[in-house]
Amino acid sequence: MKAFFSILAVIIAILAAVFIFFWSTSGPALTLTPDSGPVSTARPLALTLQAPRGGLRMLTVSVNQGDKKVTVLTKRYSGDTRTARENVDLQKAGLQDGPFNLQIETKASTQGYSGRSTSQSHSFIMDTKPPVVAVLTTAHNIIKGGAGLVTYTVSEDVERTGVVFGDRFVPGYRQQGELFVCLFPFPYNIDQNSYVPRVIAVDKAGNERLAGINFHLLVKPFSIDRINLTEPFLEKVAAEFKTKFPQAQTPLEIFLKANGELRAQNVKSLYEYGGQTSPKPLWQGTFLRMPNAAPLGGFAQTRIYLHNKQKVDQQDHLGFDLASVVHAPVPAANNGTIVFAGDLGIYGQCIIIDHGLGLQTLYGHLSRMAVKAGDNVEKGQIIGNTGATGMAAGDHLHFGVLVSGQEVSPVEWWDPSWIKNNITDKLNISSSGK
Repeated sequence: MKAFFSILAVIIAILAAVFIFFWSTSGPALTLTPDSGPVSTARPLALTLQAPRGGLRMLTVSVNQGDKKVTVLTKRYSGDTRTARENVDLQKAGLQDGPFNLQIETKASTQGYSGRSTSQSHSFIMDTKPPVVAVLTTAHNIIKGGAGLVTYTVSEDVERTGVVFGDRFVPGYRQQGELFVCLFPFPYNIDQNSYVPRVIAVDKAGNERLAGINFHLLVKPFSIDRINLTEPFLEKVAAEFKTKFPQAQTPLEIFLKANGELRAQNVKSLYEYGGQTSPKPLWQGTFLRMPNAAPLGGFAQTRIYLHNKQKVDQQDHLGFDLASVVHAPVPAANNGTIVFAGDLGIYGQCIIIDHGLGLQTLYGHLSRMAVKAGDNVEKGQIIGNTGATGMAAGDHLHFGVLVSGQEVSPVEWWDPSWIKNNITDKLNISSSGK
C-alpha cells in the first residue's frame, strides 16, 4: 500500500511539473483594438500584451498588402515586463486603400526556459476617405441660451455624428437612409464670438469630416436678481440637506454646499439623462406652459445671494419658476417618455420627460409624482403637483427644457411661431427627404 501511495505521489508530482512547465512557458496574451474591419491612418491600433509568467521579450508587427510587406513596430522588453500597451501606427506603412493583413509576433521569456511565442493575423480594410456631409437646412437663427436644428446627409455609416462647438459634442440622430437631424444648443454661458457650430461625421475607420452651418446669432442680456437669505429659509434647506453634508456646521454652510457642490452634481446627472433619448421626435407642436401660473424667475437669471447684507454666493438659475396655487396640478408639456422620477438634489422631487432627439423637459420641487420612469405620457397629462421640495423657498414649479443635457430657454418652446420656423419646418425636410 505504501508503494502505491509513493507511486501516486510521484505521478502527481510529474503531472504538476508538466502543468507548471506548459503554463509558465505559454505565449503572451494579445488583444488588438479594433481587431478587424475598416481602419485609417487617422488613429493608431491599440495593442495590449500580457505575459502569464516571467516577462515579455520581443514584439514585431508587420503589414502585408499585395506583394508589399512592411514592419511597422519592433520592440524588445526588459525581463521583468509583464504587461505592455503599444500603439500600432499605420502611417509609416504606406498602404493604399483596400484590404491588407496585419501580423503580430511576440515572445515571452521565463526563468529556466526559452519561452514561447504568440502569433496573430488580422484582416483590415484601409479607408482614408472621409464621409461626405451635405447640410440641407439653409438658415439657422439661434438665440443665446436657445436651440437650433440642422438636417443633413452623410454618405456612409458613421461611428459618430452631430454638431460640435468648442470642446462640446451634441449627437445627431439618423431618421431614414442617409438623413440625420441634430438639435443643438447655444449655451447661455458661451461667448458668442467663440461659438461656431459645425456638423461633424466620423466614419468607422476614424476619418472625420466637418461641414459648416449657415447661422445667425441673436444675443440678449440676462437678468440679475439679489436674494436675501432669511434664517427660516436656511433652516428649511439645512433640514433637507444636512444628511448630505454632515461636516457642515451651520445652516448657511449647508446651503452653500447644496447650492454649489450638489448643484454641480445635478448638472452632471442632467447630461447623463440627456443621453437617454428617442432617436425620433416624440413631441407634437407647441409645448404647454402650466396654466394660470405667474413667473417668479426667468431663464439664465444671475442670482446673487446675500446674508446679513454680505454676498455669500452667486449662481445661474437655469429654468423658469412658475407659481399658481399650492399643490397645483402639473401637466406634461408634450408627449414623451419618463426617464427620471425621484429626488434630484436641488430640484427636490423631480420628473424628466424625454421628447426625442435629446429634447427633454424637467419638472422640479414637486410635492407629488404621479408617474414613474418608463411611463409614456401625453401632452396635458397630469404628472404631479407643485411643491417646495429641494432648494425652494415656497410652493412653485421649476420648469426646465434641456437639449442633450444642456438647459435652454423654455420660452422658445412655448412659442408656436418659433417652433414652426425653427423646428417643425426643418423636421419636415427630414421626413420628406428633400
